[in-house]
Amino acid sequence: MILTLSTTHRPATDLGYLLHKNPDHCHSSDLPFGTAHVVYPEATEDRCSMSFLVDIDPVGLVRNSRGPRGNEFSLSQYVNDRPFATSSFMSVALAKVFSTAMGGRSKERPELAEQEIPLEVSLPVVPARGGEAVLRRLFEPLGYDVQATALPLDASFPTWGESRYLSVRLQGDKKVKDLLEHLYVLLPVLDDDKHYWVGNDEVEKLLRRGGAWLGTHPERELIANRYLRHDATLTREAVARLHEDDADDPEQVAETQDAEEEVVERPLSLNQQRLAAVSDAIAASGARRVLDLGCGQGKLIGVLLTLPSIDHVVGIDVSYRSLEIAARRLHLDTMTPRQRERVELLQGSLTYRDRRLDGFDLAAIVEVIEHLDQSRLDSFERVVFAHAHPTHIVITTPNLDYNARFETLPAGTLRHRDHRFEWTRAEFESWATGVATRQGYEVRFSPIGAVDDEVGPPTQMAVFSR
Repeated sequence: MILTLSTTHRPATDLGYLLHKNPDHCHSSDLPFGTAHVVYPEATEDRCSMSFLVDIDPVGLVRNSRGPRGNEFSLSQYVNDRPFATSSFMSVALAKVFSTAMGGRSKERPELAEQEIPLEVSLPVVPARGGEAVLRRLFEPLGYDVQATALPLDASFPTWGESRYLSVRLQGDKKVKDLLEHLYVLLPVLDDDKHYWVGNDEVEKLLRRGGAWLGTHPERELIANRYLRHDATLTREAVARLHEDDADDPEQVAETQDAEEEVVERPLSLNQQRLAAVSDAIAASGARRVLDLGCGQGKLIGVLLTLPSIDHVVGIDVSYRSLEIAARRLHLDTMTPRQRERVELLQGSLTYRDRRLDGFDLAAIVEVIEHLDQSRLDSFERVVFAHAHPTHIVITTPNLDYNARFETLPAGTLRHRDHRFEWTRAEFESWATGVATRQGYEVRFSPIGAVDDEVGPPTQMAVFSR
């Protein structure tokens, strides 16, 4: 089995510090099923590549085998693809050889370990149950550009057709730690097999390696089911724990934080003005299929369902519990069948590519971007503007300049405890104009709320069109 990891980050040889393997040396490690080798076929300032070769001992496989499964033929322990195809053996090898890198630590380059850099992974032979479609469903939501070529059963006999193996290339700006964890979890999921028995400790491994991203992955249930070898009990436990965002009642937490913001903005009836301004912009665009990204508890969706011009509205939020609240508030269970067909609620993240976002006329992002870490705004831009690429995009966000007018807001604080930042008018316009230029949109700005001569409106809105 071979895996090659490359970067064009300058100096590219810093990859050695991140992987804790010097490019000037060859490294070998003994494994229970063979030997792992690390070599660098290229190591220059402009590009550095690390090749990871796992040499599996076929005799050792039989000696340590868990025995054939019910759907395997009798000689499967002796005649199989394990020494050649990337599988759970690769995951175990990655965890042992690159354990420090997977922990996100680098003594010599600590700041680089926390930085997303351009990375490329090449996997020449990957078993893929479900083919390229499943490969894309697993890796594209995580922000990877996926290239795959189906391998023939036998190149000498093309009429035999394609095998279940793919040659795969993954590209994206990632932390090395995140990439290694993605591979660790998803390679055996793609293969849909593991070479060892699965118990309760595997749930802990899955949550430890996937906890930061798996909860918002659109295929989290498929991932958990395959990773845990289709054990229904373990899968239910893993999925349930992924939904446990924290020990507090999420409805109460959300209500408390929203109430704090509403206390500040209530004198202006700002929430109602925002919903009215956004719904007017949507109606004016002529959009019939609308995304509400970061829909929260469904307030905008409720307004949009009153517009006869809207054929379909999809609300997406990272919080499963918020979606449950939205479903209750919208009374989805008692809607007429025709009305119910117009609305859909989905769990997902705005910073991971998701093909479910494709094909919409308009995306509304209302008071959402300020809840993202600013370091994730580039990912947000790629997901929404470059990949989903709706005809229109409406974004609203607080105007930091106006905060001085809120008597109940302590000086120097933001309007909501979960806000990671708030922008002045100049900062918002600079960011939005840059996005529009890069992504082929035009943008116009509109105030929401009464405009103060000195500090502007309380909320600012950008409408992008292409």
